[in-house]
Amino acid sequence: MARTVQQLFDLTGQVALVTGGSRGLGLQMAHALGEAGAKIMLSSRKAADLEEAAAELQAAGIDARWIAADCGKEEDIRRLATETMERMGPIDILVNNAGATWGAPAEDHPVAAWDKVMNLNVRGYFLLSQEVAKQSFIPRGKGRILNVASIAGLAGNPSEMKTIAYNTSKGAVINFTRALAGEWGEHGITVNAICPGFFPSKMSQGLLDTIGADNMAQAAPLRRLGDDEDLKGLALLFASDAGKHITGQWLAVDGGVSAIIGG
Repeated sequence: MARTVQQLFDLTGQVALVTGGSRGLGLQMAHALGEAGAKIMLSSRKAADLEEAAAELQAAGIDARWIAADCGKEEDIRRLATETMERMGPIDILVNNAGATWGAPAEDHPVAAWDKVMNLNVRGYFLLSQEVAKQSFIPRGKGRILNVASIAGLAGNPSEMKTIAYNTSKGAVINFTRALAGEWGEHGITVNAICPGFFPSKMSQGLLDTIGADNMAQAAPLRRLGDDEDLKGLALLFASDAGKHITGQWLAVDGGVSAIIGG
C-alpha cells in the first residue's frame, strides 16, 4: 500500500549531518530535517556558534549535537564523518552547505582567495560526500545528499557584483551534483542541489550593503528576499522518501530571479 504524504516526509530515526550548520541557511535546513524527526549533527569551524545553534534546536525538541571542523581541511573532513557515525550511527542524509565567498575584481582577484573558495565550496563537498558514501551510504545501499549551490552558479554578474570565484564554485557544484547522481544512483543514493537566491546572511551582507537590500528585493519577481523558512520545504523533499525518485537536479529558491536572468 502506498504511504501517506506524512509518512513519505517522515525522517524519524534518521541521522543528518549538516555542514555550515551553526547559522543562516544551514541552521534553517537543520530545523527542517529535525522537525521531521531526524537526529542532527551540526558542523562548522567555531565551537561557540555550534553550541548556541545546537541549544536552539534542542529547545525545539530536536536531537541535535555538534562537531567543530573545518571543511577546507581534509583531515577535519574525515574526522567529521567518522566521529558523526561513532556518536550517532550511520548517516542517512548529508547536507553540504559549508562555504566561503570573496569579493574582488577578476583582474585583481588574489589567487590564494580563489583557492580558498574553490577548496571549501567544491573540494570540501567532494571529500565529505566520498567519505560518507564509503562509510555509510554505499554499504547500506541508500543515502541522500543535498548540495547547497546558488543562483550565482547559473549566470554571470552585473558589474557591481565582483564574486567570480564564488560564481565559478557554485557552477561547479551544480555539475558535481549531476555527475555524482549519475554515478551513485546504482547505490540507492540521490544527489540534488538547492540554489538559494538572496537571503539575509553573514555571507551576503557585503553584497546587501553594496547594492541595497531593498534594491535586491525589488529585482525579484516576488519583490522580497528569502526568509528563515523558505528553504525548509525543498530541503525536506530532497532528504525524504517524498523525493526518492528525484536525483541529479537543482532547484532555485530565489523569488523568481533565475526565471528572468535566464538560469
